[in-house]
Amino acid sequence: MGRSHHFHLDQGGHSITVNIGPGRDGEIELLVNGKVVAYQKAHDTGLNLLTGELPDDPVRLFRVRIREPRLVPTAPRCTLELDGVERPMPERHLV
Repeated sequence: MGRSHHFHLDQGGHSITVNIGPGRDGEIELLVNGKVVAYQKAHDTGLNLLTGELPDDPVRLFRVRIREPRLVPTAPRCTLELDGVERPMPERHLV
């Protein structure tokens, strides 16, 4: 069984966090400013995509791509896509 993964970025005064539960049955949560804005019950290897919005005026839509390797057992990678720009989200190691 795998372990949980947590990714985080501060963007324009907002906090964007992705929590990935352990194993394939683990859920994926997307949080903006500490509130869940998107949820996926289970995830699989390959690409998982969640969308959210930043509460600016006007609202700004964004996507988060989570890539989980199919063949090699390595950690997932998480990328934020906002205003046509892609930024890798660093993993936070929680104790």
